[in-house]
Amino acid sequence: MLHVFLVTFPFFALIAAGYAAARRRVLPLDAIPGLNIFVLYFALPCMLYRFGAGTPIGQLLDGSVALIWGLAALLLVGAVVMLTRNERIGWNDASFGALVAAFPNTGFMGVPLLATIVGAQAAGPVIITITFDMVITSSLCIALSRLDGADEHGASKAMRQALRGVFVNPMPWAILLGALASALQFRLPGPIDRTVAMLADAASPAALFTIGAVLARSALMASGMRRAGALRDVLPVVAVKLVVHPLLVLALGWLAIALGLPLSPTALVVLVLVAALPSASNVSMLAERFGADNGRIARIILWTTVAAFFSFPLAVGWMR
Repeated sequence: MLHVFLVTFPFFALIAAGYAAARRRVLPLDAIPGLNIFVLYFALPCMLYRFGAGTPIGQLLDGSVALIWGLAALLLVGAVVMLTRNERIGWNDASFGALVAAFPNTGFMGVPLLATIVGAQAAGPVIITITFDMVITSSLCIALSRLDGADEHGASKAMRQALRGVFVNPMPWAILLGALASALQFRLPGPIDRTVAMLADAASPAALFTIGAVLARSALMASGMRRAGALRDVLPVVAVKLVVHPLLVLALGWLAIALGLPLSPTALVVLVLVAALPSASNVSMLAERFGADNGRIARIILWTTVAAFFSFPLAVGWMR
């Protein structure tokens, strides 16, 4: 366990550094969008492209991995929406609560962390989970969030907006181009490949530092927003994200293996560890855009990130 903590500590330390820098205004809050742009449009796409191009195409098209992850995500979204909707929490807040419970911080945190812990074998399952969450999980939750509206076309309009967001997001395109390069065994010319490699190497520290800065900004903004309410609106979702989600994925993986589906032990380990990651920080931005209780969402993201410092190494030690 000490070895696991030593491996994971630098990742959480970078998040803490970003949080402290933004909280103390050493990093101006106005600079955070620029960091986000660098990570989202330059560094992470290069990392994902290199992962995709260096991974055998069969691993990127693993139907068993997609089935287990997708089924767990859909079950989790349905359960959280059903259990949290009440007189205080409508479709909008319940749907984004479900999204923050089912959408781990795979892009900014999971990609570099799991590549370090598991190695190159993590690339295929991680890429599948990122693609499913960006295309299916987020689109479904955004569509459900519109059911509060009086406009009968609200859900379909939100679904179109969500799909439009997928098309302008560079990460799915980087994954697609990487998979195509893997299938065609294509290699970039030397100077371009070195440029892409330099940006990919910058993805891990820049993304982790940016997570901390985004969390600090969300915490500062939440104090001036609608209050999240009692702890009962936050803690259950934190528990679902860090405990229920990985256990559900593990149970579905064991069931799949028992039924004879071709799921490798390494792929199952990666899926469980992805599920054990804290909530994705971009859910806060989506919640703000669609008018949900962003104070509640920001607290869930912050608490899952803090708690994951202890829970994630335990999950790694247990699965290994």
